[in-house]
Amino acid sequence: MPADLAVIGLGHLGLPLAQAAVAAGISTLGYRTGPEGGSLSPAELRRMLSRGFRPATNPAELGRVRTAVICAPTPRGADGALDLGQVESAARILAARLRPHTTVILESPVHPGTTEGFLRPLLESGSGLRAGRDFHLAYSPSRVDPGNRDFTPAGTPKVIGGLTPACTESAAAFYGRLTDKVVRARGPREAETVQVLETNFRHVNIALVNEMSVLCHDLGVDLWDVIRCAETKPFGFQAFRPGPGVGGHGIAQDLGGPSGRPLRMVELARQVNDHMPRYVIQRAAALLNEHGKSARAARVLLLGVTYKADIADQQGAPAHEIAVRLMELGASVSYHDPYVPAWSVLGRPVPRADSLYEAAAEADLTILLQQHRTYDLQGLSVKAQLLLDTRGATPTGAAHRL
Repeated sequence: MPADLAVIGLGHLGLPLAQAAVAAGISTLGYRTGPEGGSLSPAELRRMLSRGFRPATNPAELGRVRTAVICAPTPRGADGALDLGQVESAARILAARLRPHTTVILESPVHPGTTEGFLRPLLESGSGLRAGRDFHLAYSPSRVDPGNRDFTPAGTPKVIGGLTPACTESAAAFYGRLTDKVVRARGPREAETVQVLETNFRHVNIALVNEMSVLCHDLGVDLWDVIRCAETKPFGFQAFRPGPGVGGHGIAQDLGGPSGRPLRMVELARQVNDHMPRYVIQRAAALLNEHGKSARAARVLLLGVTYKADIADQQGAPAHEIAVRLMELGASVSYHDPYVPAWSVLGRPVPRADSLYEAAAEADLTILLQQHRTYDLQGLSVKAQLLLDTRGATPTGAAHRL
């Protein structure tokens, strides 16, 4: 049975798009580009299937849709560059079945110029069709925020940049079925650069507040109170909060385009954020030492090992590096996370605490890495021998804050 939409890539970008589409009444099929994991619960997936979502295994089905959105992941490779391998695979599979008048949209995070310089030639050579004449081609930066209950797809504006004005309008007509507001960029390069700016904005501002956390600790200043006061300013300030590191799928990009010109502030931000797990270890070791204990053979409980609160996704979560460094110091590490039933580090399973309060009471040090809503932080602060709060989520004075 033909579908209106094909979502190619069913990971952290594609699944939420497919979920929003079927909720809007759009018949949708999904096609995997590789081993992908999303953040939707089994109940949400069952709901999608009941509303008409169809996983596709036969690529021929991609040739019977009006709109195809490529959401393939683009992880950073060993050389630091974005790996476009799954985008290329998706493009080749789609191109072989592409029909005239289809609208093709790329949502994967990419460098500016990728839609025109990389995706377009693949689609044209594989289909014999010409973008902008025989089919529509556009880019739209994904704006997925897993676990955020305040902003739905309908309430989140979508930016669109088409190869031609007609391409933009065709993509706008599609996204207009999902969101209350569509924002038209001048072209694909501008839309791609929106994604770069939005991602780098997050990383740079987190790096600033992470540096402030180190400085304020050295000065004996309560950074959390500083942020509380600063965010009352109604203009020129947006509050960011420090943490044990930056996880997630949005990778900071330090290349401004094909020229390869580095964005120096972004590179520095990455260095600052990458240092935070080591800083957490320094603070943990110092706390243990202040209480007459050594990190060697210390029992350390890690709370929340996902990259974001209230989801199961562990992509880039700093918990992994923190656990590795604790183990290297000789500590005995355990964890608790309501969303992660099993966790392995360095190829070895990490013991999972069944009784949270008992585990916190027995541990020499408990480190809060992620503030899941299910955690009773007041209760934990009472039970724990030592509690290091890397998120500033505990009541004032209840724990040692980052």
